[in-house]
Amino acid sequence: MKSTLPSRSIQPPAPAEPQSLAAPAADPLDRLLLAIIPILVALLVGVLMLGAIGVLLLARGAGALGAVLLSQHSAWYLTRASAMVSYVLLWWSMALGLAITNRMARAWPGGPTLGDLHEHASLLGVGFAAIHALTLLADRYIGYSLAQILIPFANTSYRPLWVGIGQISFYLTVLVTFTFYVRRWISTRLWRAIHYLSFAAFALALAHGVWSGTDSAAGWANSLYVLSALLLVGLTLYRVLRGPRGAAGPARLAQ
Repeated sequence: MKSTLPSRSIQPPAPAEPQSLAAPAADPLDRLLLAIIPILVALLVGVLMLGAIGVLLLARGAGALGAVLLSQHSAWYLTRASAMVSYVLLWWSMALGLAITNRMARAWPGGPTLGDLHEHASLLGVGFAAIHALTLLADRYIGYSLAQILIPFANTSYRPLWVGIGQISFYLTVLVTFTFYVRRWISTRLWRAIHYLSFAAFALALAHGVWSGTDSAAGWANSLYVLSALLLVGLTLYRVLRGPRGAAGPARLAQ
């Protein structure tokens, strides 16, 4: 005898979501680091700026504070100090970028945190490079025009080759920094190819500083240039030889 009760479809229970696919809980230490990164970067930039001005004061004597801040050559001192800060920030950004896949960096402070530091350093380096260039408009010693500041090799009054090389370095750094904000819309291959330009930007900035910088003849400036270049070469070689999965290759230099 057949049952007259209506048939009821039996739905199988939904499979449980694998534990590995669940979103991991945010680490309190990571949240803290991400919150204080802008503060730490701002403090570092302040220290760098004060240090650069301090070095310039020592070069001229302790009584030169008034000449640096209040004289008609104040813009010249400011552009020299901001140039050194920009160079150090560019070097720091390069070093952080090369260290992102380092085993120690993955352990602490972690890849994402290091990536944020890398981005902040690059952005601030561009900002101080812009200060370095634009403050020359207020300096009366050379008398740059806006066109001479914006157009590479337009300057003809002061070491035009090396000043133009510095201008090219600035534009390359702007391009590389811009890719942080359009990465989701461009291919990984294009993003890496543009990031390779950071090596050229650093080399050009180094050449610009050595052959057109007013302070390049000073021992502290030479030491800064030599040490920063050697450290960057060392980090690059380490990245090539001891990078992820132990495979050497130039494609791993850009992240």
